[in-house]
Amino acid sequence: MSQADLNTLSLEQKASLLTGGGFWSTTAIPEVGIAAIVLADGPHGVRRQKDGTDHLGLHHSEPATCFPPAVAVGSSWNEDVAAKIGAALAKEALALGVDVLLGPGVNIKRSPLGGRNFEYYSEDPLLSGVLATAYVKALQAGGVGASVKHFAANDQETDRMVISADVDERTLREIHLSAFEHVVIEARPATIMCSYNRINGTPASENRWLLTEVLRGEWGYTGAVISDWGAVRTRPASLNAGLDLSMPGPGQYATQALVDAVLAGHVQESAVDQAVERVLALVDAAGHDDAAPDLDAHHVLARELAAECAVLLKNERGTLPLDRPSSVLVVGEFATTPRYQGGGSSHVNATRVDVPLECIEAHAATLGTHVIYSRGFDTQAEDGTALREAAVRAAGEAQVVVVFAGNPETEESEGYDRDRLELPPSQVRLIKEVAAVAARTVVVLANGGVVSLEDWHDDVEAILEGFLLGQGGGAAIADLLFGQANPSGRLAETIPYRLQDTPTWLSFPGEQGHVRYSEGVMVGYRYYETVGAPVRYPFGHGLSYTDYDVSDLRVRVDGPSEASAAVMVTNTGARAGKYVVQVYISTKAGPVRRPHRTLAAFAKVHLEPGETKIVRLQLDRRAFAYWDVLLARWVVPDGTYVVQVGENATTVLREQSIDLDGDGVAPPLSLQANVGEWLAHPAAGPPLRARMGSLMGGGGLDDDSDETHMVTSMPMIQILSLTGGAIDGDWLLSLLTTSHEEESTNL
Repeated sequence: MSQADLNTLSLEQKASLLTGGGFWSTTAIPEVGIAAIVLADGPHGVRRQKDGTDHLGLHHSEPATCFPPAVAVGSSWNEDVAAKIGAALAKEALALGVDVLLGPGVNIKRSPLGGRNFEYYSEDPLLSGVLATAYVKALQAGGVGASVKHFAANDQETDRMVISADVDERTLREIHLSAFEHVVIEARPATIMCSYNRINGTPASENRWLLTEVLRGEWGYTGAVISDWGAVRTRPASLNAGLDLSMPGPGQYATQALVDAVLAGHVQESAVDQAVERVLALVDAAGHDDAAPDLDAHHVLARELAAECAVLLKNERGTLPLDRPSSVLVVGEFATTPRYQGGGSSHVNATRVDVPLECIEAHAATLGTHVIYSRGFDTQAEDGTALREAAVRAAGEAQVVVVFAGNPETEESEGYDRDRLELPPSQVRLIKEVAAVAARTVVVLANGGVVSLEDWHDDVEAILEGFLLGQGGGAAIADLLFGQANPSGRLAETIPYRLQDTPTWLSFPGEQGHVRYSEGVMVGYRYYETVGAPVRYPFGHGLSYTDYDVSDLRVRVDGPSEASAAVMVTNTGARAGKYVVQVYISTKAGPVRRPHRTLAAFAKVHLEPGETKIVRLQLDRRAFAYWDVLLARWVVPDGTYVVQVGENATTVLREQSIDLDGDGVAPPLSLQANVGEWLAHPAAGPPLRARMGSLMGGGGLDDDSDETHMVTSMPMIQILSLTGGAIDGDWLLSLLTTSHEEESTNL
């Protein structure tokens, strides 16, 4: 709509377009030809509610395919998996009359206790950003808008609507904004959803620095910013901050508040017009497809993708894949009532659900394997003694026992965080007692966030971490157990030994309305690798039924701040499989503490037995950069960088050092900067070092002396006073002027 067309609308009409017309729709103005569009939850499935509306998953929704949630997709380490889900969701959304799908979620898993971790990809922003970008591109190519959420630092459910995430800017930029930035720049999502929480005291919905200065000014975002449902506190303040559409509606009160604010001069009508243009751009892009999607084909796809997401954590004595065992005992309630998604707004009414036990029985029938089932535990019962004892008796007679364990959905949902890392005590006891009498024990896990494996890990032969695999997960697990599919998932989050070992142990989920991001940039594996803390399984870990050899790493410097890497991968085993090449950067370059190792690039490749492929990966400047709070920009310092190919974040297979010239940017100097910063400056440092050396005996500065250590920590303005004019102020200011001129030239 042009400005001339906007002028035909009254202020009241324009304001009404900026608030939902219903719970899941925008406002329509039929008399001027403006239709409403429909938004719906569903990062991993379309949750279209036609009767009974809510944003907590309490009421019925139309049947739709439940694809693997983000927790599983993250473990696929495969852009194609995310893209195939996005493309399929577009077809189902259009058929259900949905114009904008509320997803994907790219918040960082800063604590394993996050109640909504199942909706997010990873503890690493690069992995999250790459997968979300593939999803958004495919979804929007299919004609449905995406809504990337929750912007930003919405990493817990405890007090989520009022909590202030108190986080420094470097941590925000490098960790919590980075995935959003990647998606915005690479995929141009139709909408960005602001979060409920406050950021350093300011509500995200009223945070102009976040919604306008960073999102639009720095990243060039041109789409619409919408609120999470009920996230807007004050409508005029949120509009001034850059929030276009307040949801849900109807919003007569918010509309009137906006009109009154314009009339009072608190909001410019031009800001209203800009927001209206963005909302109407969503309306203009909407289109529907009456063609019914092939739900049978989508179910097959959900099964195929689920198999690629599961992570084989442990496999001793060649226990998996199951090789024609005479008998298999299946234990656990989740074998017959599978956990395949989380609770809350993303809860999908699945078109069908594959039951693991039934799928195992179907595989076993073709092999002549006898399958027995014992429930083992009841998630609704406090005392499961009889069930446990029956399972233990049966375990002594079977060749292999497969225990299905995990967290019940009541412990993993939107709205609250988990209160423990361990499995329910009844399940832990069951696993231990079964393993004590069974010939071999396999544990299949179903959980939205990582769980502790301690107390029982060493008692079992194999562990298959399924996380939540969607409606095709039951068949996918059977395929993996019997070797019809080869595990290729890798952990997208670290599994620690103890909750107390996690970097957020002392600060999550906060207190008295604030949560301090005390770990800074040391989130997840960055922390464990930097401090040398052992973990049960590291970020990037995952086993296969075949073997791989990684060799011939070659790294080429392509510019002052860029490089590229090539590595050879060979499948040395007898089965086809997929291998994840993980490239990390390790460096101490720069004036800030860097993580010991940071994921810089990755690629997943399919290899037939005996096949070799050369995998090439680009390492752009962001792979080497940190956020400099003094310069307020990304900086690549000159120095040595070690490019590492890791089996995971802990185990380095191949590495090569390179030297980069970097950006040639020195930190800004002022008289308030300490002497050490002046001495380290490439332009001002040498002449100052010579002058100070002459003042301290003429023999030059001894960097190891007590005197030098004392002096270097002092502000330069204090040195001017203490030297009584021995260091000329005009001369020092000339160095300051020179350094600023050089900095401007480099910038």
